[in-house]
Amino acid sequence: MTVSIRSAIPADLPLIADLIRALADYEKLAHEVRFDEAVLAQKLFGPRPYAEVIIGEIDGAAQGFALFFHNFSTFEGKPGVYLEDLFVQPAARGSGLGKALLAQLAAIAVERDCARLEWSVLDWNEPAIGFYKSLGARLMDDWTVMRVDGAALQHLGAHRRFSAD
Repeated sequence: MTVSIRSAIPADLPLIADLIRALADYEKLAHEVRFDEAVLAQKLFGPRPYAEVIIGEIDGAAQGFALFFHNFSTFEGKPGVYLEDLFVQPAARGSGLGKALLAQLAAIAVERDCARLEWSVLDWNEPAIGFYKSLGARLMDDWTVMRVDGAALQHLGAHRRFSAD
């Protein structure tokens, strides 16, 4: 069995879309998936990419992915890598592919002089939490994720003020 990791290319878009949907099914969030593949392609592979994707393969067959982007730590004064999604197909779990994907992200973070690699995990996902801890990750119990989206985002954005200066 050969595990390999590669950067995604535009031709991988249908694969990426399928893996995102499989992740959403696993997380019981399929009803939240609303992306348009053409828009996703533009945001991943267009002139200003907002995120990057790496594909995990076993014996040349795609079995997982990680989608990530840069954030910035003001305290460190350096960028970081934020892992938005990591998914390995159920049949490929235990193969080392998840660890290989995270190791590749850690290598990217080191190569790009990032201060950290971080992500969120659903609190009910004990297998993932245990796996992440086994790799040296720690829970950030003092932090709570906040989000503004949908109508609330539109409403908040409509209240911006511009200075006449």
